[in-house]
Parts: sequence; structure tokens; C-alpha cells
Amino acid sequence: MSNTEVKQVNEQTPAAREARDERALLPPVDVVEDPTGITLYADLPGVSRDRLNLRVEGDTLTIEGDLALAVPQDMRASHAEVQHNRYRRSFTLSKELDAGKVGAELSQGVLRVRIPKAEHAQPRRIEVKAA
Repeated sequence: MSNTEVKQVNEQTPAAREARDERALLPPVDVVEDPTGITLYADLPGVSRDRLNLRVEGDTLTIEGDLALAVPQDMRASHAEVQHNRYRRSFTLSKELDAGKVGAELSQGVLRVRIPKAEHAQPRRIEVKAA
């Protein structure tokens, strides 16, 4: 990554302590940067759009989602590898990103979050005049 940074929140922050108190799965996230911003791809299988909470508070982006797996009424799991029914992940956003213009879409269990760079951080062409 170049000058634009997205960092996972340090475990000592209040948001991280709260997340640790209420157990949650840590979804895998890919971060891709291009000249105009960053895109985060978070794997959230079993989370529907109405059970997803995406918010920006200050310079922190938080992704939360509740799992809703359909299990037949008379069925009970004899073994479950997933012990928690909630995803949570937080990131600290760089000042180069425009947190007011975050866009997101959820499709087939993958959340795509687009955060454009702030205008002052966008590459720009400078015209050179002949003397």
C-alpha cells in the first residue's frame, strides 16, 4: 500500500475492547488500493443486508454482521466449527480517505466497501505553460 493506509484497530482501543467482550468472528478482508481510493472486500457468509451494520465513527470503520443460517426445525448440530453468530472487524482510516463518501454493496456473502481518496490526496495533472 502506498501513502493511503487502512489499519486494523489496535487491541487497546475502546472499540477493540468492546469487540473482545462480545465474542465475534473476524472476517477475512482484502484491501485493494487504486489512484482514486481503496476497496475492501470482506467475506461475510450467512449475513443478509438487513443483518449488516457498517458505520464510520471519527476515523474508524466498523463492519458488523449477524449470521442467520437456516437450520431445519427438528435438526440439531452434533458438531459446529463456527461457535459465534456474529462478525466484527474495525479499521482505522487514513486522513487521505474521504470517510463521508463511503459506499457499500453486499452480494453472495461478500461485502464490497469503496472509500474514495479525499480531493487533496487525489493525483492531479499540473499544466506547464511556455515562457
